[in-house]
Formats: sequence, C-alpha cells, structure tokens
Amino acid sequence: MSQTDNPKGTPTDQVDLEGLVASTDTGARNPGPKTSAVLFSLALAWSLFQLWFASPLPFVLHFGVFNDTEARSIHLAFAILLAFLAYPAFSKSPRDHIPIIDIVFAVLGAAAASYLFIFYRDIADRVGAPITQDIVVAVIGVLLLLEATRRALGPALAIVASVFLVYTFLGPYMPGIIAHKGNSLAEVVNHHWITTEGVFGIALGVSTSFVFLFVLFGALLDKAGAGNYFIQVAFSLMGHLKGGPAKAAVVASAMTGLISGSSIANVVTTGTFTIPLMKRVGFSAEKAGAVEVASSVNGQIMPPVMGAAAFLMVEYVGIPYFDVVKHAFLPALISYIALVYIVHLEAMKLGMEGLPRAVEPKPWMQRLIGFAFGVALISGLSLAVYYGLGWMRPVLGGFASLVIVAMIGVVYVLLIRFGATYPDLKMDDPNEPVVRLPAPGPTIKSGLHFLLPVIVLVWCLMVEQLSPGLSAFWGSVLMIFILLTQRPLFAYFRGETDMAGQVKRGWFELLDGLVTGARNMIGIGIATATAGIIVGVVSQTGVGSALADVVEVLSGGNLLAILFLTAILSLILGMGLPTTANYIVVSALLAPVIVTLGQQNGLIVPLIAVHLFVFYFGIMADVTPPVGLASFAAAAVSGGDPIKTGFVAFFYSLRTAALPFLFIFNTELLLIGVDFIHGVFIFLVATVAMLLFAAGTQGWFLARNKAWETAILLLLAFTFFRPGFWMDMISPPTVERSPAELATAFAETPEGEQIQLRINGIDEVGNPRSWVVLLTVSGAASGEERISNAGLTLRQDGEKVMIDDVAFGSVAKEAGLDWDQEIAVVLQPVDQPSKYLMYIPAIILLGGLVAVQRNRTRRGTVAGTAGSQV
Repeated sequence: MSQTDNPKGTPTDQVDLEGLVASTDTGARNPGPKTSAVLFSLALAWSLFQLWFASPLPFVLHFGVFNDTEARSIHLAFAILLAFLAYPAFSKSPRDHIPIIDIVFAVLGAAAASYLFIFYRDIADRVGAPITQDIVVAVIGVLLLLEATRRALGPALAIVASVFLVYTFLGPYMPGIIAHKGNSLAEVVNHHWITTEGVFGIALGVSTSFVFLFVLFGALLDKAGAGNYFIQVAFSLMGHLKGGPAKAAVVASAMTGLISGSSIANVVTTGTFTIPLMKRVGFSAEKAGAVEVASSVNGQIMPPVMGAAAFLMVEYVGIPYFDVVKHAFLPALISYIALVYIVHLEAMKLGMEGLPRAVEPKPWMQRLIGFAFGVALISGLSLAVYYGLGWMRPVLGGFASLVIVAMIGVVYVLLIRFGATYPDLKMDDPNEPVVRLPAPGPTIKSGLHFLLPVIVLVWCLMVEQLSPGLSAFWGSVLMIFILLTQRPLFAYFRGETDMAGQVKRGWFELLDGLVTGARNMIGIGIATATAGIIVGVVSQTGVGSALADVVEVLSGGNLLAILFLTAILSLILGMGLPTTANYIVVSALLAPVIVTLGQQNGLIVPLIAVHLFVFYFGIMADVTPPVGLASFAAAAVSGGDPIKTGFVAFFYSLRTAALPFLFIFNTELLLIGVDFIHGVFIFLVATVAMLLFAAGTQGWFLARNKAWETAILLLLAFTFFRPGFWMDMISPPTVERSPAELATAFAETPEGEQIQLRINGIDEVGNPRSWVVLLTVSGAASGEERISNAGLTLRQDGEKVMIDDVAFGSVAKEAGLDWDQEIAVVLQPVDQPSKYLMYIPAIILLGGLVAVQRNRTRRGTVAGTAGSQV
C-alpha cells in the first residue's frame, strides 16, 4: 500500500505504520548498521537458545541441559538486554544511536537477570538466607526491570508493580483490613528475585517454555508469506458479499490471529488492505477501523493458538492445554460469527453492495456437491492419517518417527509442486479506483503448503497431546524447513534459473523471522516478569485474602456484583496494562474470590470458567479507550479519530463482554459435562442467541428496531442462552428440608444426583462463613447408609445437626467438609421439566417479531416503489 490520505492532512504511509508497531512490539530504535547488527545478533541468539531449550537435542547429546529456573534466568536476561537497547528512554531520546547509559543499564540488567543461572548452585545451598551480594543484585535487578517495563510497555504496569512493592514494606501502616506485619528489604528481594515466587515465577516460566515458541512460529509463518495468503483467501471467498471487505477483514484477522501474537501487528497486517476497501464500499473511517480492531483483538481468544494468557491458564488452572482449547473453542467461534453478522447488519443499514466477483459462481447444487465432496475427502484423509499413524508406531517402533517425517516431506513437496502451477499472490493496491477480487480457486490452491505447519501444530496439540512447548517446537522446525526450501522448490518446478538467488532469499527470510520473533517477545517477557512481582506480593503478604474481604463487602456477597467488579477492574487495568499482565494481576487477585462467592451462593463455578472470564475482559486492553493501542493503529490506517474508533470497536465487542457472564452461569457453553450431540445442539442455540443479541445491540434485525423490539431481542437472546433461569422460577429444581430430615432426603434422591448442603463454619483464619457444598448420592439402600458412604458422621447438638467426623478421601472430604461444621439447610433435588421447553415460547415470540419486521419492510418497499413511479 503506498499511502492513505488522512482527512486531517497528515499522510500515513507504511513506514509510519511499521514505526507504530515497532514502538509497541519490537522497539522504536533504529540505529546505525553496526549497532543494528548487534541487536540483530542478540535477537537471533535468543531465538536459537529458545529452540535449543525446547528441543530434545540437549538430552540426546547430554550437553546444554538447562532446568526451568536457569532457562527463565537466561530468558529474562535477553528480554532486559534487548529492552534497553531497542526502546528509547523517552519520546525525545535519540533513535539513531544507543546512549552509553542505556548500554550500561542493558548490561547490568542482563547480569542481574542471569544471576540465578550463574550462581544457581550457591543459591541452592543457602535457600532463605540471602547474603549481601544477593540483596545488591536483586535491588539492581528489580529497579532495572521496572525501568525496562516503563520503556517497553508504558508507565502503567511499572506503577502498579511499584505500588505493590511499597505495600510490602508499609504493611503495618495500612488500613486495618489490608494491614500486614511488613517485610524487610532482605525478605522482599529474596522472595522476588532469588526464589521462584516472584519475578522468576510461573508467569515467566510460561513465557520461557510456551509463549516464545508460539510467537516465533507465528513470525516464521508470516515471513513465509502466510499472512498475505490468508488475507487473499478471505477476500476471494467473502469480498463479493454485502459489506464484503468488512466480512473478509473479520475472517482474515481470525486466520492471521493464528500467526500473530500481537493485536496491533494484526491490525496493521490486515488493516492496511481491509480498511481502505471497507471505506471504499461505504463504511466510515471510524467504523472501518473498529471492525478491524474488534476482529484482530478477538484473534487472541481463537483456538488452537490463543494469546499468551491462555498458556498461563495451563499452569494456573492445572489442566492440559488441550482442555483449555476445548473449553474456549465454542465462545470464540460464536463471537466471530456474531462479528460477521454485525458487519452484515451495518451493510444492511447503509445499503451496501460487495465488490465485483473475479469469476461467475457455479450453480448452488454443484457448489454443495463440491463442498460435500471436500468435507468427505478431508474426513477420509484425517481418519486414514489417524489410524495409519496408530498402526505405524507399534509396527515400525523407533523408525516410525523417521517415516512420519519423510511422509510430511513428501506431502510438502507435492503441495509446492501443485501450488507452483499458479502465480504468486500479489495484493492489489486498495486505493486504486477499481478493485478486482482474486479468483477463489487459484488463490486457495497457490498456498496450501502454508496449512501444513498449522496442521502439524494442531495435530501435536490436540491429537498427540504433546506439551504446548514441544508442539510449537515441531511446528517451528517445519517452518524453518519451509522457509529454506519453498523458494528454491517453486523456482525448480516453474523452470526458473535463479536458484542461488532463491536459496539466498529463503535464508534471509528465515533469519528475519527468527529475529522478528525474538523482538516481538521483548514486551511479553518483560510483562510476565513484572507481573510476577505483583503475584509475589500477593503470596508474601496475604493481600489476596484481604482483598477478598474488601470485594465481598463491596459486592454484598452477590456473585453477579463481584463479576461486574471484576470486569470493571479488568477494563480499568486494561487502559494501561498489556493483555498478559492484566490477566495475571486480575486472576491472582479475584479468581479465587469468584469461586468462593459462587460456592457461598450455591453455584459451583469451575476454575477454568473464572479464568476465561478474566481472560475475555483482559483482551479488551487493546480496545478500551482512551489508550486502546489497537484502536490507535487502526485509526492511523483509516484516518479516523482514534478515540471514536475505540468507542465503536468497544461497542462491537459487547458480544465478547456478554459471553463471559453467560458461561459463568451456563458452563455448557464451555463444553463442560456435555457429549458431542449435546455440544452441537448447544453451539447452534448459542449462535442463534448471540446473533439475536447482536441484532438487539446494533438496533437492526430485518429492519431498524423500535425500542420494544430491541428489548424483545435481548430478552430472547438471554432466554436461548439461559433457559434454566426462567424454568427455575416456574419450577424450582430443589426443595428445602430441615437438617433433621437429611437421611430422608438422601433416601429419596435418585442415585447419581447431587444434594446441596448449606454449611456454617469458619474459614482458615477463624472468621465465620457460610457456603454451599454438593454431595453426590451413592447407590446404597437407606439414607443412613448413603450418608455413611459419603464419608459423614453426624451428631445432634440441641436443634443443630453437626458434622462429627469426615472420612479421609471421601466425597465429603473432597467437597471441603470437616468436623464441627453445622449443616444449616438441606436442598433436595426434585423432578423438573426440561429447561429447553422455554425455547417454545421464545421461538413463537421470535416468529412474531420476524413477521412484524417483514411486514414493515414490505410496506417500506411498496411505498418506495410507489414514490419512484410518481
């Protein structure tokens, strides 16, 4: 793209956009050739170290084996070193060279970070007893880490971490509810820098083991040309529809989200082409930018390769990445479908048309047959690969891996040969007066080999269920092979003679990808380390339980109120913190509180649901005005007002904000406790519900909504999402019994059902609390036997029923019951009509609304025709 004219008179060209991405993602400094070579070499060394650490080679060669703590130390050393060298101290600091003071800070910071690696054995021998040298190094390290954070990520995260550090020292002087004994300098620096409770904790570990490799995989895939391929495919398939460029922007951003860990880079990569085209078909500058922002930011929630925070969930929730992807898939897919529908509604409002097709489409029946054949072919190939590999391993033993690698190589060469029969993809200039959409067939076929590394990555993650780090390693290895060979192979199959030039080009693209991946990781590495300070303060001072008390008071013990408080806190922090840091802070402070309050309200909230709730609001960090950086990037491309772009994008993202509230109360949306058929049903119903919600919030369904129609649409969306809410009001799912009737309640409850007990007791520090537990009823004959099988021994204390003993390892023990707790209320499950019966009146009401709006649309069309005839 050559240049986009800004209506305010400031031209924005590709150099400016690349500078914007650099200032936020890779560093804004652009020094002379010698210094640039140093930066290039350091970034390259970092990528090579991470590939070495993730590979099995150290264990095969018995050389260069690093444990997790040592690897985290080296990882942070590279991040701090590059942060001081690549990011200027202030806006007016020199960009064309690196001041001496920055070099000094870089070396000191890297040395302090690598201290754990260099003196690992000595530190291990004096755990909990830091010497003067440890304290000096830790103080220098923390101060330089905060300064690196300010440079790379802005002041917000550095200020938040500093406030938490000050709180650690001034605990005795704090208000009573958040006061603590205070900690000495030696205790603080030992906790945060010498141990793995603070800076070198879980967050930095995830950045070291998982996140770097996924960011590197994305950078390599992008340098190979996959970014342009995804954009072209999206335009070829959707550009002809109403508001086609905007719909193509959503799909292209979803695909680009697989290879870009940065929403800002995603906005610029796809937005450079999609935003001018959206403006050309009638979108305003702000709406065009907002569509791109909403779709790019949502790339972080789209499996299988999600944002960095998703990998932190693996450690924080304690479940495999496969389960994180499974639970996150449905809401993410529904969110993207709803965004395409929002774009469609905007196009309907403005009476837009799509761009002219490159080729005339085939008849519908022929296309349906072709689609069915394609699905059958892919399904057949998938089954053949799955069962073929299952047969191959026991037969071939240790040679199976070599055969699999050879087979992938053969498939890759065949795909290159197939793609070489089509010309290379070149994106048209979107500012030209006539835009011709690429033909879908040749466009898709020209880059099928780009899908191979994505398939390998997904296969390793989802089928083989390898660790995320190892999966990304094998995907990156395949990408390195592709970068080195695709240009020469294309030249060979096309009969071109410049083989040496193509080999050289492949090497340069590989090195560029390795360096870009490392520089994209500077901000993430720094953010996870600094967020570790906040997590360390929480663990050292116990402020988490104090904040839980504060939040409980503010919310009045109401779960919905605490969810709103959590969402608001995430949005406020999102104004200054990057997504990953936002997630770490909010999940560390409030995730346990939500689970506890849910339990007290009789709602068992799965931990993964709470973390996804925080994650969803955390991704709004790049949208939220007044400092949503993705909105600024989109406005730079569109020439629109960045604040207005941010507000429109936030409005488009309301569907993303609504989903977390819904899956907290209806965990079926996260595919928790559902089979395949039920999961398909949930997907279809939830999609309809989200489309109705989008129609309600956008003020347009089949025609422009009246106020009462918007209210009905939102009511219908809620009903489809949570039919149980209305059914529980009509027919309560439980009946209340006194504790004295506990045996009767157990006897009458069918086997496998759950009885709810409201318990009065005390928490870990002796404060009284009340909460609800669920006990599954076993198959014993009498109520007394069922109570005993649950592990409970009861005693009567006056009118109270008390727990006298709880059997070790029993259902009751796992539910958190203990001796001397009072059973206050028993809630026995009763037969209830299916909650899905509520869909019947909802469908009838929806049909009535459709009839009303169609009738109004028809009258408007007739009136318009009559007016034109007059």
